[in-house]
Parts: sequence; structure tokens; C-alpha cells
Amino acid sequence: MSPLFSRQDPSSRGLGMTSQRARDRLVDRLVAEGIRDRRVLDVMRQLPRHLFIDEALASRAYEDTALPIGQGQTISQPWVVARMTEALIEAKLPRRVLEIGTGSGYQCAVLAALVEQVHTVERIDELLRNARRRFRKLGLSNIRSRHDDGRLGWPDEAPFDAIIVTAAGAALEPALLAQLATDGCLVAPVGPSGRQGLLRVRHGDGGFVSENLGAVSFVPLLGGVG
Repeated sequence: MSPLFSRQDPSSRGLGMTSQRARDRLVDRLVAEGIRDRRVLDVMRQLPRHLFIDEALASRAYEDTALPIGQGQTISQPWVVARMTEALIEAKLPRRVLEIGTGSGYQCAVLAALVEQVHTVERIDELLRNARRRFRKLGLSNIRSRHDDGRLGWPDEAPFDAIIVTAAGAALEPALLAQLATDGCLVAPVGPSGRQGLLRVRHGDGGFVSENLGAVSFVPLLGGVG
């Protein structure tokens, strides 16, 4: 694979606990924990996760754990990012992906390195502005972003080949299912805190077919904008 983030400045390369060696160790842990898709692993080996969190937490960037990013939100555990991405692209590599919940931008950046176009929606303006700066710094030009209520999706750009939701709702949002193309795939955490499952939904000619990929823990999917 050719370098994915060719416009990185020196801070992207990292030192010590944020170095390439730290990224390699993280990928080794992901493999040991069951992640198998080499495309996903290659992206996560190259992507500088330390740029997506506060500098004070940079030394923990390549731990396999969620970390706070402000506004009551977190950057997801790397294993969860890898598993959701792997589940989304397992059957086929989608061309256009809708992400609900930009957050730090890390999940979006992983997807942008794999697919033709990512549309991402974030309800918290400050988080979205920070994520946009990171996308520019990494030279990710195939991302379109929007400040809006993620539960509404992005109907003007629908249908999407795949949809990924990075916060947990009590149920799947009908508006998002309506924006999923036939033969498309949606991956989302669903359920109350402490009882969330990661669902993968495929849209076939006969309707929607859902499978539970296992227990997860996410912040709640909220409405409105901030």
C-alpha cells in the first residue's frame, strides 16, 4: 500500500509513545484480539491517532482504549473502530459512506483512506471544526462534513452504499435505514447503556436483515445541534 497520508507534517510522525513503533504495537494487539482485515490494519498502522486527541493525552494515543475529546464525547477504542470498519466493508468495499457522529474525526479518517467518498454529520459544532482541521492537515480531500442532527442523516446525498453510526440509539433510526441503498450495509450500536449490541444491517430486495456482532459500549445518540 502506498502512503495514505502523504501531506503529514512532522507532528504526524510522532515520537516515543506516539511513534510508528507505538502504532505497530497497537496493530499487533488488534490482530491478537481478532481483527483480520489487512486493509483496515494497514490504515490504522499509518494513521496518527495522537493528532485526534488532546496533546495532554497523546502518550496514551496508541493504547487500545477510548479517550475523552471534550463535550462529553470520546474517541472510540481502536478495536471498536477496526471492528466496525471491518464489518462495514466485509462483503464489499462501498463507494459512498455516511458516518453519523464525526467526533474527533478518527473513524472518518480510517474510512476515507479506504473508500471513494465519506459524508459525515456531527451535531456539536466545536468537535466538527476541530475534525475539519485534522482532515486538512492529513490531506483528506474526499470527506464532506455537515453540522446537523445526525439522526436525520444526509437525505440530499442519499442513497449511501454504507452507513456507520458512532453513538448508540435506543433503536435503529428509520431515517437512516431509508437512506441506505439496496444491497447496502449499516453498522450501528443499539441499546441502553450497559446493554448495547453492535448491529450490522443489510438491505436486500426483501427488506432489512440484522445481525448482532457482540456487546459494545458507546455514548448515547442525541438529537439537535450544539
